Parts: sequence; C-alpha cells; structure tokens
Amino acid sequence: MTDVAEAATENKKEQKEADHHPYYRPKDAATLILVDRSHTTPKVLVGKRHDNVVFMPGKFVFPGGRVDKADNRIPVAAAIPQELEANLLKGSPKITPSRARSLAVAAIREACEETGLCLGRKTEGAALRLEGAKLEGPWQPFSDAGLLPDPSGLFLIARAITPPGRIKRFDTRFFTADASAITHRVEGVIHPDAELVELVWVELGSKPLADLHPMTRNVLGELEKRLATGPLRHDAPVPFFHFYGGKMQKDVLGA
Repeated sequence: MTDVAEAATENKKEQKEADHHPYYRPKDAATLILVDRSHTTPKVLVGKRHDNVVFMPGKFVFPGGRVDKADNRIPVAAAIPQELEANLLKGSPKITPSRARSLAVAAIREACEETGLCLGRKTEGAALRLEGAKLEGPWQPFSDAGLLPDPSGLFLIARAITPPGRIKRFDTRFFTADASAITHRVEGVIHPDAELVELVWVELGSKPLADLHPMTRNVLGELEKRLATGPLRHDAPVPFFHFYGGKMQKDVLGA
C-alpha cells in the first residue's frame, strides 16, 4: 500500500468512530443554524474548524454542543414559544418542559461561545439577574452587554441521534434563527488558534456546504425546503433521524 493510500485509509478510520463499543446513552445537545434571508438566496453561517482538532479538522460546521446543567437555570428575556416547547416535547424518551428550555438555551450559549454572536435582548436588570445566578464563562458576554439570552425567535428544524455503537453519542436538536436576532458580537473569538478559525456566510447549495457531515447535510436540506415555503412556522413537520437495524430512519416527531 502506498503512503498516500495508507494515509487515506487511516483518515477514514479516524472519521468513522468504532462501531463495536458498548451501548452509550446519547447526551442531549443543541445546534444553531443562523440564516440571513436579506439576499435572493438565503445564506447560513458556518465556521471552519482548526486543522489540529481531533474531530472533523478543517471542516465547516455549525455551532453546537452538549447541554450544560446550568442551562436550565439561566434567566431569559422571553420564554420559548409554546409551539416550540410542544415540538421539543414530542418523541421519545419523554423530556420535561425545563429540559426543553435547556435545549433552546444551550443552542444560544454554544453559538455565542464558538462564534462570538449572541442572541439576546436588553432588559432592565439583566446584568443583575445574570450576576444573581452566579454565572460566568460563556455567559459573561451577556452580563457585560446587559443582555439576557432570548430563545423566542428559535425554530426547531430537526432532531437526530448518533447511531449506537459509537464512542460518543448525541441526541441533537437542530434549531434555526434569523440573523437579525444577533444583538451582540464578542470580538476575538475567531482567530488562528481558536476552535473555529473562520466564519463565513455561505449561500444554500454552495460548495462549502457539500463538505458538511452527512447528517448535517440532511438537516440543512430540511431547512432549505422549509425556507422555500416562506416564513418559518412552528407547525411544520419536524423530521427525526435515527438508526434502527443498522439503517438510518427518518420519522416525523409526534407522528
């Protein structure tokens, strides 16, 4: 085997996690896809990962990550819409309204932490309320700007669970929000040594999006279909991607 072929084989092995591990319960996670609809063709925000990170080096991704325990205790500028909560409560295993809220809040936290773009709203006493929650770290930009995170403009686009037998498994809810919901920018988050080294607004259907993770491409396809019908609505069907019998299944939440 040539060096090039051997390297390609090893790369494929690294990209495909081992499928013989014991069953791991998937962890709740949230991803946020920000959309700019001010152009003829909508654009979505993607970040390019550092070449030296272990998972998906050099790839374009959407901000996202695991739900933190503190996400449920974060004060917000407005409650999540009842229709959004209802969508999040659909499916199995059943979750509580507080867990649904945590998922929406986690999507906002991850976006701000990874891209420096924060979805919030100035409210009276916002900094005090955040300080009263004894928060720091990724929520500090909100406190500094006198903002509370605002999940009222989020829409649920899809849910996907990592196949069994993987080292890391996530039960991910994919949210979207309009770019106009960005109310604060944290400087210096994107730089050559950061997890994301570049942010790019790219048109739906463009080349960078073709290199996304296959499941993320599926979700993006669902978003594109939703956007083509007009303004986003909470009553649109929400697809649920999961694996059964070694094959990917696509259901509709609540169907």
